[in-house]
Amino acid sequence: MTDISTQIPSPPPAWVKKFAKFGLSAKGVVYCLVGIIAFMAAFELQGQSTENAGKAGILKTIQDLPAGNILLAIVALGLLSYAIWRFIQAANDTESKGSDAEGIGKRLRYAFSGLVYGALAFLAARLVLGNGGGGSGDSRETLVSKLLQQPFGQWLVGILAAGTMLVGIYQIYYGYSEKYKKKVRSSGLKHEVEHQMIRAGKVGYMARGVVWLVIGYMFLKAALNSNPQQAGGSSDAFQFIENAAYGSFILGALALGLICYGVFMFMRAKYQPIYTS
Repeated sequence: MTDISTQIPSPPPAWVKKFAKFGLSAKGVVYCLVGIIAFMAAFELQGQSTENAGKAGILKTIQDLPAGNILLAIVALGLLSYAIWRFIQAANDTESKGSDAEGIGKRLRYAFSGLVYGALAFLAARLVLGNGGGGSGDSRETLVSKLLQQPFGQWLVGILAAGTMLVGIYQIYYGYSEKYKKKVRSSGLKHEVEHQMIRAGKVGYMARGVVWLVIGYMFLKAALNSNPQQAGGSSDAFQFIENAAYGSFILGALALGLICYGVFMFMRAKYQPIYTS
């Protein structure tokens, strides 16, 4: 007889739950602000620009608010909590993904997410301490520049571009197919709340995927032209979209999608059992 206890993940310790919920909330704050500023930039409201809509720009926006350093410190701690939770998911297999190739791939994705948000938390902490440096676009340019200096550098950047675009395609597929619904339906929510979460997640994941695709395309251009300045982060992706035909409307719609993703993070923080996948 199969031992059921080996199939159902055990609830994590209370501190892990707090880290996860705090981290998801901080991520929600960042994405909601990214979406709001990007929407304002799309229609030139209150002088906002796409440069301010990148994650580094959002951190600076938080810092410029009343009691901004305190708020930014809280966001930094939240992002660090999220990063730690993702590392715990990867190392301890809290989602029961297994140790086969597919399971290891998913756990590596958790670890990569932890690295990304850990770096963002580090940037936020540097801003609080008055040591803020360049934004995420600058770091991507630096990475591409170093890769291009290596043997087969253009191929390396091309592989990075392909990987980034694949992430974007997967995010769009993940949202469109509603594969994330198990995160929602395991929460025991009322039908109305569950439906709202599913809709917010669908729009949010697809919008996020589009941003990843554009960033990957910019990496590809940097590889083909051997020009690191053509690589960029989310603010550069927003600028690229805004410069396209009907760009303001496309960027505005994308921004609303990112706000939906932020709302979905808030709802996950409130309702989702932390031990589920």
